[in-house]
Amino acid sequence: MSVVSPALLISADADAIPVRFVDAKTALDGRAASWASANGFKGKLGQMLVVPNGGGGVDSVLVGTGERFDPWSARALSAKLPAGTYRLEGEAEQAPLAALAFLLGTYRFDRYKARPDRGAVRLVAPDGLDLDETLRIAAACALAREMVDTPAADMGPLQIETIAREIAESASLPEQGGATLTVTTGDALLEAGYPAVHAVGRAATEARAPRVIEIGWNLDRTDLPMVALVGKGVVFDTGGLDIKSAAGMRNMKKDMGGSAHALALGRLVMQAGLAVRLVVLVAAVENAVSADAFRPGDILSSRKGLTIEIGNTDAEGRLILADILTRAGEHAPDLTLDFATLTGAARIALGPELPPLYTDDETLAGDLLAASASVGDPLWRMPLWQGYAAALDSEIADVRNDSAGWAQAGSVTAALFLQKFAPETGAWAHMDIFAWNPRNRPGWPEGGEAQALRACYQMLRGRYPALN
Repeated sequence: MSVVSPALLISADADAIPVRFVDAKTALDGRAASWASANGFKGKLGQMLVVPNGGGGVDSVLVGTGERFDPWSARALSAKLPAGTYRLEGEAEQAPLAALAFLLGTYRFDRYKARPDRGAVRLVAPDGLDLDETLRIAAACALAREMVDTPAADMGPLQIETIAREIAESASLPEQGGATLTVTTGDALLEAGYPAVHAVGRAATEARAPRVIEIGWNLDRTDLPMVALVGKGVVFDTGGLDIKSAAGMRNMKKDMGGSAHALALGRLVMQAGLAVRLVVLVAAVENAVSADAFRPGDILSSRKGLTIEIGNTDAEGRLILADILTRAGEHAPDLTLDFATLTGAARIALGPELPPLYTDDETLAGDLLAASASVGDPLWRMPLWQGYAAALDSEIADVRNDSAGWAQAGSVTAALFLQKFAPETGAWAHMDIFAWNPRNRPGWPEGGEAQALRACYQMLRGRYPALN
């Protein structure tokens, strides 16, 4: 039996313990029925019962589904099950999704703290599973989560550049153009035309200098559509001179979550060989406090030529995105997706588990929401409400970075700000992700989370099937 992942096996195993998904109406018999009755197992969502075999081992595992089977309930299994090898029983059509959910639930961030060895919990790959694809998706989610979980001291602009370099170097298909990497760092950003990125990141130490990272793939295949992926990479956000409170600053290591998602999704696209030209753009900066920090009241230039009045230095993510969205537009993309941990207002509107999606393209919105539902990666469309656009007006600049208080809808006005810099060709969508699980539960440890990544990949895979 060959192991392709610590948690997933290729071959069937006659001794694998069956995992049965049951609801209140499921008819149980024999040992399972009597053990369920004795232990008050009713098939409720979240319930799990290990049924003994009478010899000190495990006969089967019962997992409650509630009113209907949700394959994503399998995400909790690896944290709940005793060590052993298991196979999913029933729900054959949704078993591949359940297997992916199981893999996502195995993620543990153990870089700084050893975890007790509970023994291996493995799952036999179900019939119909595209094993390579499933492992790639799980690995992409793990990459994004690990980048978010890593403290800022060890995940600075240089470390993000290093990860991007590794992704570019590992890109295959050289006969189709391969991958290129361009990095512009420090004061060179001014000469290269990234003044907003430079302004936000210039207060950091030289070792953590701001940079724009660009991966290009398949760029010589002009017969293919162009896709741009854009990510906010604020490795730590103090708030700048408009400094955050201690509580507000505590988890700001995760403010580079957009860059983690763009890089992980870009790697997926290249690994799958989707029929696109691809550019991945990340601005990696630290919003630090020093004598050189940009100030409230400053007027910044931007790559697009629009001037930006700074009302609040804690609204810095949209500034760096303005420059790299403009750069994305220079590639004349057919589709642009941007990812950013942009606003607290998004959490007030929808909470931590449901990221807002903004786009003015109805077809793209429909495709993304359909993909979201099919792979269990939630998104909720929010309006680019033009009635609030005036809240971004400035008396002395083309636009202000903090919207006027009367508009209130901070996530909407942030998206409207980005829209001013989004590529004019093709469709554009913005995901205001949280990239974080704020509560610890089986399968969802507190910490970094991949959001909208699987939904966007499913949409891209449907639009641009692999070349081979």
